[in-house]
Parts: sequence; structure tokens; C-alpha cells
Amino acid sequence: MQQDDGRVVSNFIMQAINGQPITVYGKGTQTRSLCYVDDMISGIKLAMFKPDTKGKVINLGNPDERSILDIAKLILGLTGSKSEIIFEDLPGDDPKARKPDISQAQTILGWEPKVSTEEGLNKTIEHFKNI
Repeated sequence: MQQDDGRVVSNFIMQAINGQPITVYGKGTQTRSLCYVDDMISGIKLAMFKPDTKGKVINLGNPDERSILDIAKLILGLTGSKSEIIFEDLPGDDPKARKPDISQAQTILGWEPKVSTEEGLNKTIEHFKNI
């Protein structure tokens, strides 16, 4: 993840760190599920090397679904930022919900994410502060 890649997590963190307003599109009710890279890599490796996964569709991700507004508030709290949240028009192509069904990953791979959303965000915040 790059600090200027335009994704919600990197945008919110960089805005908070820099004391800029946090830009939420729409009312912030659309949802996302954030999966830390270490968990994603472990799931991909299991899917690649575990027998009997060929041809299977296995979703990886974190089923901890949160609203965009909740993520913005969480990042503000974790960074200690005094940034305000501002709202702009919701782009037409913005997905309303994103939550993976990881039941196949749990059943076939014995996999589920281990890093909580808060822990992953803290690690990402520290990374962005140090680059």
C-alpha cells in the first residue's frame, strides 16, 4: 500500500497524520472489510500449496465489516489527530458493501485472519509515519 494510492485506508491515515480534513464520500454508510497484508499472504500461500485447491474459488479477507465513517473515526482515534471529517458527494461507482465470505478458506485451508482491524491499522499508521 502506497501513501498516495487513493485507497480509503491510506487516504484517511495520511489526511489524519498531516492534520488535513478526512474526506468521507456520501454519508459514510458504505462498508469495507480490512485485511492486514500478513494475513492475506498466509492465506495465499495456503491456497497455493495445500493439496486439492486447484480449481477452487476461495475468498480471503477479513469478515469484520465496518462503515467508512466508522473507519474514519477509528483512524482519527488511533492517530490522535484533530482532523475534522468532511463529506463529499458519493461517486456512482463506489461499492455499497464489501465483506468477504471466508467460509471456504476456513473449511478448505483452515485459514482465517489473525490480525484485528485495529492492530492492522496501528501497524499501517506506524509505517506511514516512518516513510
